[in-house]
Amino acid sequence: MPATILVVDDEPAIRRLLRNTLLRAGYAVVEAEDGRAALHMAAAERPDAILLDLGLPDRDGLGVIPLLRKQGDAVILIVSARDAVDEKVTALDLGADDFVTKPFDTEELLARLRVALRHRGPAEAAPQVVERGNLRIDLDRRLVSRGGEPVHLTRKEHDVLALLTRHIGRIVTHEKLLSACWGGDDDPRIEYLRIVIRNLRQKLEAPDPVGSVIANELGVGYRLRSD
Repeated sequence: MPATILVVDDEPAIRRLLRNTLLRAGYAVVEAEDGRAALHMAAAERPDAILLDLGLPDRDGLGVIPLLRKQGDAVILIVSARDAVDEKVTALDLGADDFVTKPFDTEELLARLRVALRHRGPAEAAPQVVERGNLRIDLDRRLVSRGGEPVHLTRKEHDVLALLTRHIGRIVTHEKLLSACWGGDDDPRIEYLRIVIRNLRQKLEAPDPVGSVIANELGVGYRLRSD
């Protein structure tokens, strides 16, 4: 059965574009034009993913996110013209999996959706061994290798990499990384995290990589690329 996607947007033209794009990609599509309808459709249809606009006519989309999250584990992908960093961080903290800013490229949106669906479900259910190209991350044994050769990581480097790996393909905010990996310290600062990310990139990526293993979402956080 094809995955079912709920499109929530008050603009008919946007809904039509998303519906046609998703249908061509082989998904089943249901639609809602406001927050109330979105909650009703999510409960009735149990979609696999929800494409949610933040600018809804009856309520702020940010307030809809936790209500949708209580109903199930559907992927929540924000598709909105609102691109302020603090709103992106808030959306992720409330339970969204990713965001795409309008105007958007349909191929990028489909790619983000595929990644999110592939890793759907709680972080605890994430695989304990992840392989990406010549990189192998074994979370249970705390072992990392590149091209079969062991990679030595400091404790903090492993803690950060482990959290990114458990959320592979998804954005992990600066605040979540700092809280999880420096929670016991008196004054965790973003500079500490940047240093660790820089060191991880140097250790995990081959010289002149085609693309970074760890992607930076400017002002928001980081994601471990899944492909």
